[in-house]
Amino acid sequence: MSAVKSSSYRAKVLYALCAADDTKPNYNLRGLESAAVYAIDQDGLRAVVSDTLSTRLRPERRNITAHQAVLHALTEERTVLPMRFGIIARNAEAIQKLLAANQREIKEHFERLNGRVEMGLRVAWDVSNIYEYFVALHPVLSETRDEIWVKNANNKNLRDEKIRLGNIYEALRTADRKESAEKVKEVLFDYCEDIIENPVKKEKDVMNLACLVERDRLDEFARGVFEASKLFSNVYLFDYTGPWAPHNFVTLDLHAPTSKKKVATDATDSDDSDDSDDSDDSDDESVQPD
Repeated sequence: MSAVKSSSYRAKVLYALCAADDTKPNYNLRGLESAAVYAIDQDGLRAVVSDTLSTRLRPERRNITAHQAVLHALTEERTVLPMRFGIIARNAEAIQKLLAANQREIKEHFERLNGRVEMGLRVAWDVSNIYEYFVALHPVLSETRDEIWVKNANNKNLRDEKIRLGNIYEALRTADRKESAEKVKEVLFDYCEDIIENPVKKEKDVMNLACLVERDRLDEFARGVFEASKLFSNVYLFDYTGPWAPHNFVTLDLHAPTSKKKVATDATDSDDSDDSDDSDDSDDESVQPD
């Protein structure tokens, strides 16, 4: 058996989808397990893959980092549709069948996202103590706090009062986040085509935006971020990153041609990378989501 034929029968790690052309790319990249990254084409579409001997990929830091590094390198060259970490296809034929079965939906995504990248924008309160910052900023919070302590100076059981104070603080912080995000989005919509507001993860985070930007307007987007930042005091720290593959704007619902299993396309969410499907794993399955 030739080396090429042998390789075609190996399982494939799937990184991204993109449009195919007449040339066979030489990516000169190493993916998971240090395997070479290459392309499999079908009907004008291309899957970027590497070979693997594994049947399941652990969401370890080194594996996720390798997956993200491949996506970042691909994005520098062209628009790609990222696949979630951990997608494994049985062989090259399974990849080709997947592309053929989902051709229309994939091409519709390319038409919408071609020439565009994702930029991230995180805004945070740059203060040492976020609670004390809000106490100083909002009289109602400081007055309520003082009232609680004066009224209950000799009462050691302040649980209910502390909960009430905490709820006031949380409501003020939520309102500030919402108002701030709306102000920023109003400015940035002049510089990007779409904005998704993702959940914040830290107490000091104000907003976490994903922005869809035309690749040739990245400098304009940077100016838009600066313009938006001028609406806020120096307490608000603006930090934008990218360009990335458009993870948040890919909503593909791919199906293996002989299976009801869906292929996830949220490329970098490591929290989802160990999800498994308990449906039948018969030989008719052509794609195995991790």
